[in-house]
Amino acid sequence: MAEFKNVIYDKKGRLAYVTINRPDRRNAIDPDTSRELYSAFNDFRDDDGLWVAILTGAGDQAFSAGADLAALAEAFMSGRPPAYDVPFAGITRGYECWKPIIAAINGFCLAGGLELALSCDIRIAAEPATFGLPEPKRAIIPAGGGTQRLPRTIPRAYAMELLLSGERYDAQWALRAGLVSRVVPADQLMAAAEEVAEKIMECGPLAVRAIKQAAYQGLEIPLDQGLSLEGQLAGRVVASEDAREGPMAFMQKRKPEYKGR
Repeated sequence: MAEFKNVIYDKKGRLAYVTINRPDRRNAIDPDTSRELYSAFNDFRDDDGLWVAILTGAGDQAFSAGADLAALAEAFMSGRPPAYDVPFAGITRGYECWKPIIAAINGFCLAGGLELALSCDIRIAAEPATFGLPEPKRAIIPAGGGTQRLPRTIPRAYAMELLLSGERYDAQWALRAGLVSRVVPADQLMAAAEEVAEKIMECGPLAVRAIKQAAYQGLEIPLDQGLSLEGQLAGRVVASEDAREGPMAFMQKRKPEYKGR
């Protein structure tokens, strides 16, 4: 695994923490940061001992303000445009992982930062958080998945207002729109994210991953095909050791000990 400069990657038990660590740039994402996020999330995906990840930004000002436009401008002025050899922010394109990822949004969540949050499964916001895709104000489009994931995540009227206006919206708007599942005081954000992670990790991990896969892939296919996919995944899960452990623990009135196999 690569060494990290712009990202802090920690493992605590079955939980992975990925923190964008550029608070002086409002956790803006440049090519190096994208590579580090890509490496960290690939390691999370491939490590059988990790079941859930929490993604956040360092400091209290920003989850991420998006692409590092200052670094981009400097690169163009030097005659060496930046090279993105991985997807922007590592996981906004071509990243398949059926383990849950929780975004703990602690401030500005703008442009590519919001597109990164949309690549996560659960979003929890601190009360001061703000959301927006300001790209149209610069005569460009949110091309890190924003035009595709946002209308798949929240009702179309909310999505189109946010997409087309380029305006910023507060955490309560995001909660009403369904963009986040809860809003908490800033000093309780990580505890709230960890609480959700702990609840997920009490469940059978193979079942959790199959549920995520069925939910996401089912959105892209007709209902009858989605039901077929659900049945196939259910068949695989029910054949696991964990699927036997769950009912046995219930019958014996004890906490199940899931092993992910």
